[in-house]
Amino acid sequence: MKSTDELLPRLSANPWFASLPLRERRAMLAASEPVRLRAGEMLFRQGDAVGAGRGAFYGLVEGHLKVSSLREDGKEAILVVLEAGNWFGEISLIDRLPRTHDATALGAASVLAMPNEAFDALMQRAPFAQAVCRLLAARTRSLYGMVEDATLRSTRARIARRLLLLARGDATQSLHSRRDVPVSQEALAMMLGITRQTLSKELKGLVEAGAVTLGYGRIGIESLIALERLAGAT
Repeated sequence: MKSTDELLPRLSANPWFASLPLRERRAMLAASEPVRLRAGEMLFRQGDAVGAGRGAFYGLVEGHLKVSSLREDGKEAILVVLEAGNWFGEISLIDRLPRTHDATALGAASVLAMPNEAFDALMQRAPFAQAVCRLLAARTRSLYGMVEDATLRSTRARIARRLLLLARGDATQSLHSRRDVPVSQEALAMMLGITRQTLSKELKGLVEAGAVTLGYGRIGIESLIALERLAGAT
């Protein structure tokens, strides 16, 4: 794992982390220990308790993690795909309840693990506590948006809206949209809770509208304007 001076500019590419004062960012990195994950390895499982001395608040340095739930019949729902720079796991530290979802490495990944004691100590500092409040507010807005999409919008509009989120890094929500979204159709279907067949049909409609192009393990954004128009449809 890289040193603090090497990690700082890399992780500061994330808008949330970058919004913290330098003192808090350095304190977070100094309090965290490196953890490496293999492809398919779980960082934590839904229902896991957060014990004393264990890594509890995490920063993703390299790779991708999926945050998901698995039904008894084996069907998986992906809530979000985390990219490098994201910090997560704060919910169980605040309410002291078990983990809400599984967190699994999609490939080789490196994370920083901050023990809950260090998290509690940083929460006594106003800049960090306020930043965690903003992080939770952003997650709440995102979840409300997903509920609204599921109940009020057409499948095609839901797909367009999720692609717009993914273009900004999904959980990252960068100010700038990228033109290439690294997501497989299988993963996108699991994010939306629809079948691959339904997704394939609707993606063809987005292609015909000039909004996207399809590739292996990726979806290209051809026209943000067209995608935004489709996302606003009901």
